[in-house]
Amino acid sequence: MPSQAQMKAAMQAYIDQFNAGSLDGIIGLYADTATVEDPVGKTRVEGIQAIRAFYAKSLAAGAKLKLAAPIRGSFGNSAAMAFEVELNMPGGRSLIRVIDVMTFDDAGKFSSMRAYWGPEDMTRIST
Repeated sequence: MPSQAQMKAAMQAYIDQFNAGSLDGIIGLYADTATVEDPVGKTRVEGIQAIRAFYAKSLAAGAKLKLAAPIRGSFGNSAAMAFEVELNMPGGRSLIRVIDVMTFDDAGKFSSMRAYWGPEDMTRIST
């Protein structure tokens, strides 16, 4: 199991790679058999190729991430972070307040990502 420091570093790398627009950098953090559920309650994305397509779409929307609080660890193989996503939506630039929970495999890769946000966590910031 990865250490707290390793998990927190991986999650910071996720933000950094996302904001740099590095699709390969983001995908490199995931295990080949990982899953993404963003947001929780919607269709789960399974496998590295489907995850690549999911992130390609997010990056194309001009999304940028900003931590809202320090990344949190756990006594297990998961960590969480609260952040804001700014992105282009059909009605204009929007802000989504999100909490992501990542679980890790023994190699320190994300085995799952679950994003907690709902309709009330999204606001328009410009048209």
